[in-house]
Amino acid sequence: MPETDLQLLIAAAREAGRIARRFTGKTAETWDKPGGAGPVTEADIAVNDMLEAELRKARPDYGWLSEESADSAARQSAERVFIIDPIDGTRSFIEGSRTWAHSLAIAEDGIVTEAVVYLPLRDKLYHAHRGKGAFLNDIAITPTSRGELTGAEVLAARPVMERQHWQRDVPAVKRSHRPSLAYRTALVAEGRYDAMLTLRPTWEWDIAAGDLILREAGAVTSDRYGHDLRFNNADPRLQGMVAAGKHVHRELTRELRSKGSAPRF
Repeated sequence: MPETDLQLLIAAAREAGRIARRFTGKTAETWDKPGGAGPVTEADIAVNDMLEAELRKARPDYGWLSEESADSAARQSAERVFIIDPIDGTRSFIEGSRTWAHSLAIAEDGIVTEAVVYLPLRDKLYHAHRGKGAFLNDIAITPTSRGELTGAEVLAARPVMERQHWQRDVPAVKRSHRPSLAYRTALVAEGRYDAMLTLRPTWEWDIAAGDLILREAGAVTSDRYGHDLRFNNADPRLQGMVAAGKHVHRELTRELRSKGSAPRF
């Protein structure tokens, strides 16, 4: 058994990659979740089954929150909780893309303390331990130090840049997109992009691991209103996410519409 929680997550993420690669995204059995919650594949379920069995066996007193497991209120009484997205970017997986990821985190008292984001088809493993920095394939990473929002390279879905979401004009940024939220967070943490943001109610499992990796790299994270992110909530949805270096983060949260004036999703 791995000695530390981080070693446990890294080993589990690599095994998740081995399992997922056994499936071919375009031919894997796929179905839609109830309530328009998106697609799921047999690979998602196989990875989730392994992770839940192995991680809960290794840490039986930890709570469990996963996109592909039935939720239980019991997790909120646990001192620590696993927050897991077996395959983040399922649509990309189905399409045969290489940009899907495994996202694994442990939170204690609402704060993520260990995190792994692993893209097996790109051989990219990001990890972080609270207070110890963030790494890509064991090399330390840092975000960009850009001083202004204008001209920044931002990862966001196209609807984010609609006028209704902003106090004044839409910022003059260079927008790009990746389907996996976990991958977006990691790309900002390693300085490939200046910022990422999502404004929709966001599931904890999509961003928990990325939140710690970003913060340990030196970026600033918050919800869309500038509030600190806390995890293992009764309703595991947060008010979006904004992540960037401190200067760009400050400008983004200042320019976004404040709570109460933002349109409902």
